[in-house]
Amino acid sequence: MKGLLKLGIKASAVLFSGAMLVACSNEKDPGLEYAPDMYHSVALDPYSQVKENLYNPGGMNMREPAPGTVARGKMGYNMYLSKDEAEVAGVELKNPLEKNELNLAEGQVLYTRFCAPCHGDQGDGQGLVGQKFKGVPSYSAGRVATLPEGHIYHVITNGRGRMLPHGSQVNPTERWKIVMYVQQLQGGEVPAPAAADTTATGTTPTN
Repeated sequence: MKGLLKLGIKASAVLFSGAMLVACSNEKDPGLEYAPDMYHSVALDPYSQVKENLYNPGGMNMREPAPGTVARGKMGYNMYLSKDEAEVAGVELKNPLEKNELNLAEGQVLYTRFCAPCHGDQGDGQGLVGQKFKGVPSYSAGRVATLPEGHIYHVITNGRGRMLPHGSQVNPTERWKIVMYVQQLQGGEVPAPAAADTTATGTTPTN
């Protein structure tokens, strides 16, 4: 009986050691991939590149859109300028919105939300952030006072210097409304503070 018990203990030890060796092994069998087309579509996917594309230039699935085309619902997010620079935009881009009280009021609300922390309510560069990080220019002084509307729109969209892009935060129509309000500040016209309950949303983006 004792012999059988010892034999059982030894067998258990051997099996346990073997299991530990298998468990600690770095060799893993990935198995077979069943129906790989469920994971890697035969159709070309612009956001997935499994192998070289034999039909598109450069072998890539993702291609640049044809010049002058705009994706549905994205009018105005792409600026097709002769040269992608703020100075060129100042010449080639014009505000398509009518200058009226409603657009100016919405522009003021948007300016207060996104621009005033740096540029100040009066456009003097003395917002709370502008006071801490010096060098934010005044809209009504020097070269900045003469910047055209397209230049301002380009800077809002793409940023410049220490100012980061705001194109993902305000749509094209909202940007043009901000531009309209900024041009008032350029001329030294400082309206009363924006009403807290004024809404500046819901318009369709315009180029």
